[in-house]
Amino acid sequence: MGRTEQNTVFGSELRTAILVAVYALEETHASELARGLERSVSRIQTSLEGLEEAGLISSAMVGRTRRVRLNPRFFASTPLRELLSRLLEADTSLLPRLAKLRKRPRRKGKGL
Repeated sequence: MGRTEQNTVFGSELRTAILVAVYALEETHASELARGLERSVSRIQTSLEGLEEAGLISSAMVGRTRRVRLNPRFFASTPLRELLSRLLEADTSLLPRLAKLRKRPRRKGKGL
């Protein structure tokens, strides 16, 4: 995919894709994002740290997993959600990939 203004609006294609995915999933974690965006967990985690420092997302530990979501206290939360909604509509391949992801971890010891 070539770089366009649309997919680099938040500084990079990956950061933009992460924000759109977090918006679509409402709450997620780095491993889930890595599977959905087909990127390494370490790259996702690095980008998530930057997005959290910028105040765009917030995170919390749930058990041993750091869950992330859009920061509801971000000063431009409503316009941000509107923009992410439009970006999600424009990316026709992202939503089907995200829909295939598990929504919760598999119970310990449970077979496939």
